[in-house]
Amino acid sequence: MEYTLEEIAQLLGGEIKGNKKLKVSTLAKIQEASPGSIAFLSNPKYENFIYSTDASAVIVNKDFKPKEDVKASLILVDDPYTSFTLLLEAYQRSLTMNKKGKEEPCFVGQDSRIGEGYYIGAFAYIGHNVTIGKNVKIYPQVYIGDNVTIGDNTVLYSGVKIYSDCVIGHHTTIHSGCVVGSDGFGFAPQPDGSYKTIPQVGNVIIGNHVDIGANTVIDCATMGSTIIEDGVKLDNLIQIAHNVQLGQNTVIAAQTGVSGSTKIGKNCMIAGQVGIVGHISLANKTTVGAQAGIGRSVTEEGTVWLGSPGMDKSDFLKSFVVYRKLPELQKRIEELEEKIVHLQR
Repeated sequence: MEYTLEEIAQLLGGEIKGNKKLKVSTLAKIQEASPGSIAFLSNPKYENFIYSTDASAVIVNKDFKPKEDVKASLILVDDPYTSFTLLLEAYQRSLTMNKKGKEEPCFVGQDSRIGEGYYIGAFAYIGHNVTIGKNVKIYPQVYIGDNVTIGDNTVLYSGVKIYSDCVIGHHTTIHSGCVVGSDGFGFAPQPDGSYKTIPQVGNVIIGNHVDIGANTVIDCATMGSTIIEDGVKLDNLIQIAHNVQLGQNTVIAAQTGVSGSTKIGKNCMIAGQVGIVGHISLANKTTVGAQAGIGRSVTEEGTVWLGSPGMDKSDFLKSFVVYRKLPELQKRIEELEEKIVHLQR
């Protein structure tokens, strides 16, 4: 798809310095750009590339003053990085949301309702009594169980599995391989040492503007709902257990596991490979560093936790200073022990 610089400037609220009728069709890094593409300059250390780039246009800061002639047309904005991000979003939306219609073979169950502007890829399965909003894109081999509700402008990429009775909001993206609503890990130990399966009869509720990475799994509640609130961003390969609640705008990186019935507050940031035990809560704006293990509730907002077992950042850093000195301390202890032995003789 082609766009004129005038159209792009209107989208970004920018000012054009150059040919406003010039058309571009691709986005590129400034050092790798070719004719017909648009790039951006945000970091000053890349400024030298703007004088040699083959990009047709470059997004720059309004206060940018070139030291040499620039052959590319310029779009002047307040924040080039944010503006280019907006452009990437618009470009991706044009690629993703333009698909329409129903490919065959696919299955749509009885009493299911699908809004206008939909796309259903080949080999997709949509169960009975499903409600799907407008402009929803369902890629090939997606499974949607009975009684599921999906809001407008949501995208389910190939291989996504949505179990029965789950609810997904609008403008939400779920990437390939995700499983939403699978059984929670519930087993009751028996006197003979075996385990009896506890039926998991709840569902999963996912809010609006949520992004879920590939191969992430969100288990249904034992009873009630596992809840992912608006604006949550989940990376690939994350496990969210039954009855967990993730607060608005919380972000979690890959390979993190959240155990059952844990409540994580709003605007939390959880790094990769974090383990969080069940039946605890994390206050709003909690930050957890990579590979930390959180074994108790965090009650104070805005704290940073590191290490395993996890502790407050200041305590962790103090402890780490001692930890780094352990070889030296051991040597000193051995020397003192030797002196004590000599004194005893």
